This record gives sequence, C-alpha cells and structure tokens, in this order.
Amino acid sequence: MKNKSYLQLCYLPLLLLLVAFLPACKKDAATNSAPPAIASIKSYVASPNDTVLNSAVAKGQWVVITGQNLQNATKINFDGVPASFNSALFAPNSAVVQIPNIDFAKIDTAKLYTVEYATAAGTTTFAFKLGPAAPTLSAISDVFAAPGDSVYLYGSNLVLVQQLSYGGTKIPKFNSNANGTALGFLMPATTSDKFIVVTTKGGTARDTINAKPIIAAISNGNPDVGDSVYVYGAYLKTVQSISFGGATITNFTEGPRGAYVKFLAPGKYSYASGPVAIVTSYGTISTAYKVNTQNGVTDGLLANFEWGDNFGYAWYGDEKFAFGPMADFNGSMGTNNTMYIYFDSPALAGGASAYAPLGNSNTGNHWVPAANITDPPSQWALQFEISVARPWNGGTLYIRTEFAGDSYVARYEPWKIPGTNNTKAFITKGWQTVTIPLSEFRSKVNELGDGESVTKLNQLLGPTGANSYNMTLKNFGSSPTATGCYAAIDNIRCVKIK
Repeated sequence: MKNKSYLQLCYLPLLLLLVAFLPACKKDAATNSAPPAIASIKSYVASPNDTVLNSAVAKGQWVVITGQNLQNATKINFDGVPASFNSALFAPNSAVVQIPNIDFAKIDTAKLYTVEYATAAGTTTFAFKLGPAAPTLSAISDVFAAPGDSVYLYGSNLVLVQQLSYGGTKIPKFNSNANGTALGFLMPATTSDKFIVVTTKGGTARDTINAKPIIAAISNGNPDVGDSVYVYGAYLKTVQSISFGGATITNFTEGPRGAYVKFLAPGKYSYASGPVAIVTSYGTISTAYKVNTQNGVTDGLLANFEWGDNFGYAWYGDEKFAFGPMADFNGSMGTNNTMYIYFDSPALAGGASAYAPLGNSNTGNHWVPAANITDPPSQWALQFEISVARPWNGGTLYIRTEFAGDSYVARYEPWKIPGTNNTKAFITKGWQTVTIPLSEFRSKVNELGDGESVTKLNQLLGPTGANSYNMTLKNFGSSPTATGCYAAIDNIRCVKIK
C-alpha cells in the first residue's frame, strides 16, 4: 500500500502539468483549423501610413493583407496570378506580400479584381480592384487604310478593352497585343467624325484622328519644265493645295496611303524660289528650305558650276566638266540643261580614290550665316542634285571641309541597303536631290565617317560658317568595286531643314 501511494504522489505533478497544458493545445488546434479571413489590404509604404487600398495599378508594389488566420499561407493569387511570398513576413493577423507582375492580356478575366488566399485550413476570396492603368493613345498605323484593311492603334495599357469607337463607328472586333501597346481592328466602311474612343477596365482614352501631312523628301528641288516631281512623306492625302516654290500646282496625283504626291514641274523661270507647302483637310506642312534655288538664290550656295562668283570648280581633279547638257544624265525624273561636273570613273581598286576639289575656289562662301553657327547640326543640311546614268555599286562619295579635314566627313553610299550588309546597284531616272543633314558628318572609328556625329557646327565649318570643301570617290574596301561610277553633280548648297 505504501508503494502504491508513493507512485501516485510521484505522477501527480506531471498530471497537473498535462491538465494545465491541454486547453492551450486545444486553443492552438482550433486556431490552426480556422480558415483565413481578409479584412483589408493596406499600403506598405510608410507615408501615408497604413492607408487602406480599395484599388491599385499592378506595378510590383508591396502591400499588407490584414485579417485573421493568415500566418500559414500556401497560396496567394492576385487576379489569378500567383504571388511569391516569404512566410517570415507573416503573422496571424497580417501578411506582407508583393503584388506579382500581371499580363492582363492573358489572365482569366473571371478572376479579375480578386485576391485569393489559401492555407491548409481553407481558402478565402477578397474583392480588390487590381488592374492596368488607364489606356493612352499615341499613334495610328494608317489613317487612310481602305475599308476592311488592318489598322493598329498604338499606346499603352490597351488591354481588357471593353469598347472601341473609331470615327464615330463602333468597332465590333479588336485584339490587343501581349504587352498592351497595340490594338488592332479592321477599318470601318464609314466614319462620321474624327475621334477615337477606347474604353478598358482601367479607364477611357480619347484622341483625334490626326493625319497632319509630313514632308520627308523631294525628288528634285531644281527641276526643269515637264520633269516628274515627287514629294515624299506621310498623310499626303485629301490634298487641297500645293505650292512648289512660288508656283501653285493644280494638277497632281496622290500616291497610295499618302506616301507621296506627284506632279509635273513648271518652267523654272516662271516662278520664284520658295518653300514647298501642302494643305490637306488635316493640316498644313511647309519645308524650311526652298526649291528652285537655281533661279538666282545665292544664300548657302557652294557651287552651281555657272560662270560667276559661285562657279565652285577648281579645274583639276578626276571629275570632268560638262559645258552643256548630256543626254545620258537627263531622264523623266529630272533634266538639266546647264553646266555641271561628272565622274566617269572605272571600277576602283582596293583603297583607290578619284579626287574632286569642288568648292576650293569659293572660300568666302558661307555654309551657314555666322549668326547661326551655334545651331544644332541637325538643323542644317548639304544638298545637291545628282544623276547616276549607269548602275553604281561600290565606292563612297565622301565629303569633307577644309576646316575639319578628315576629323569629320560625310559619306554618300546610295548602293547600300539600309539595315543590312547587302548592296544593290543604284541608278536614277535623271536628276534627283540628295539631302545630307550636317549631323551626318562623323568622325573616324574604323573608316572615315563611321564614328560619332559632329556636335557643333564650328567643329565642321570654323567660327564664321564659311569654308571650302571637296568630294572624293573612294574605295574603302580591299577588293575592286563591283562597278565604276558614272554620275553627275550640280547645285551644291547648304540649307536649313528645321
């Protein structure tokens, strides 16, 4: 009996401890078995502190989810997209988590504006307006597309689109690209206004259908009567009037999609020199430079190869002088019945050159007025007319000023296919205008003129803007050029283009 009593006394403290601990275990078990509940989502940013968020734009920000039974999360989804999380940042009543990157073009829209929170004990869903920012519009691919043609609106947040109206017509079908920067649709047959309205889950964007004309280039700025002239650019449709220098052009043809407008040149002595201006139903554009400069314009003139102060030929070199028109160089895109110089160079051996000391007799001629020597180089350009009568492939016409020497030179290589390492023989149908922005005069990296652009005009022209220059036909390669160069040049000038 004594032994039995001793054992009972020995185990009594342990029994009391178990009895005391039992309610706590039951309480924890009850807590762990309860499903999570979300009360709010707050900003994690300190200022404003603990701001309750009713909506947010998904951009990877951190938030605090508050509620109950949140410490043992197994899954947290924002708009159906899983978020990565660190359980060390969780407590029973709060969880700090980063909103994931969300591709709204690919999400399950049934889960849009929800936060799904799961633990081993259950799952809860909380309504939270998390979406893309309001859409923006920046451009239209083709204002003048034919009915039924594909058209794209460009901008941002063009996802979760609910409605699209183009020109007052509701568009029934449309598609966004993956990152929401383009919205495609088919051009409607009719429009009643000039407005675009895009409504998405994130908001509404409104814009005007803008097709203000753009002039990018003119085929020949010094044409003779009857020459075909093309003005290239964009939105050159619904043209109401054209002024070519001092001439009003009444008979013209618009190119497809507004890429150009063409007409026949009037006689050069029948109108004054001046800019090209085009008026369409969407707006007006005018060039900063003049055309018909052969008609007595001397500002910026470097060489016209006519007897007088602007003759511009030094009478030596590898080019030749034409005292009158040569049939080889005239064509439908431009004729020239005056004097000019021309190259008749055979294929050049590797490293060989054909020298043209053009302009050396015109050291007093200003490329730009002294008052403009601080202008950005991109605002001025070297222009000249050229006619290439036989296919030309290989050999660079590089241009240098006496002041800059070979520090900065420009390269003219029309036989190169832009953006590739390929070439294609170049030929013209008569005379055409070349425009080389002075920002294209570049330093040397591997070869002359393939480096950094000149940043100041005085680096190229000196302090006064007056300087002589020359042109050289050079083969930078080690092998002979594929062809020779049979090309004529006239009316060399420097013009303001911006």
